[in-house]
Amino acid sequence: MVVKIGSAVLSDGGTFDRVAFVSLVRDLVRLREQGIELVVVSSGAVALGMERMGRTERPTEMAALQATAAIGQGRLMRLWEDELGVYGVRAAQVLLTHDDLRSRKRFLAARHTLRAVIEMGAVPIVNENDTVAVEEIKMGDNDMLSAQIVSLVGADFLCIVSDVEGLFDRNPKEPGAVRLETVEHIDASVEARAGGSGSRVGSGGMRTKLGAVRQVTEMGVSAIIVGGRTPRVLSRLAAGETLGTWFLAQPTRLSSRKHWIAYALRPAGTLHVDAGAGRALVEKGSSLLPIGLTRVDGDFEPGTCVRIVDPAGVEIARGLVGHDAEDVRRVVGLRSERAAEILAGAAAEIVHRDDLVVLVDVQAG
Repeated sequence: MVVKIGSAVLSDGGTFDRVAFVSLVRDLVRLREQGIELVVVSSGAVALGMERMGRTERPTEMAALQATAAIGQGRLMRLWEDELGVYGVRAAQVLLTHDDLRSRKRFLAARHTLRAVIEMGAVPIVNENDTVAVEEIKMGDNDMLSAQIVSLVGADFLCIVSDVEGLFDRNPKEPGAVRLETVEHIDASVEARAGGSGSRVGSGGMRTKLGAVRQVTEMGVSAIIVGGRTPRVLSRLAAGETLGTWFLAQPTRLSSRKHWIAYALRPAGTLHVDAGAGRALVEKGSSLLPIGLTRVDGDFEPGTCVRIVDPAGVEIARGLVGHDAEDVRRVVGLRSERAAEILAGAAAEIVHRDDLVVLVDVQAG
């Protein structure tokens, strides 16, 4: 089980909420006692740094944000070590950046490390390496990282502990707002209910949480968003109490490798395709052939990730391209036989179906 704990659960600006923290740690220990293996993705470094520096507003300038994270990270881990230590449980710090996950070799190395930590009986406390990451602090806080951790360790469940009680049918601050108990599928209507970050200490909001949840449900893993200030929230969930919003696993399971292609990699270019090629990719799971290409944007090498966009400008897929940008431009719109001649006998597929991930629903495509 991967448990992501948001900054706003542990602090709301001025001070660290030790009562909430102790309660969550006690719940986590109870889950371990029930035989559940845990990975914790813990926000809070920036919030603790703000507290240490006497600040109440999250810095917006990148260097100041990184420095604040550096000041708070040591304090965050000390709190985890001390509180878990009360129960005889060891904590292990694991700092990652998105760059660590974009390299397949480093992705697998991180997987082996996390699994080894769990086998040793310790609880991995994962955080983004905010002190050296430039883009990562702005990329959805630890919500998206938690989805990648689910893929890394092959988890069965994701629990996002937030400062809100779940997903509501409207802004939860509005009168009459109703919490949704179950969401079968995240579509545009569900995403429309999400807003931005509502916290002074966090960078993520419901929109990034839904993005993370969508990633894991596409892997065939269920998830929940639940309020972290609910007393004994994790223990009550484990006992079967109806709390938060449950998101059901999708029937078509995305493999770990395809999840990595779709969500861990930064696209280096864009391939524009015609309507026929778009339908073939989405409805039939076909490879992308030169004849379906209409335009190539960007500069990329073989094996890098590219976006695939339909005539309406909708990104319908991502994949690992088989040729560099110059060669792909040379074969735009050509039949496979002619393309193979130009490519000196190399495979004509621009993106093979084994290296391609469809990002839209068949019915929507």
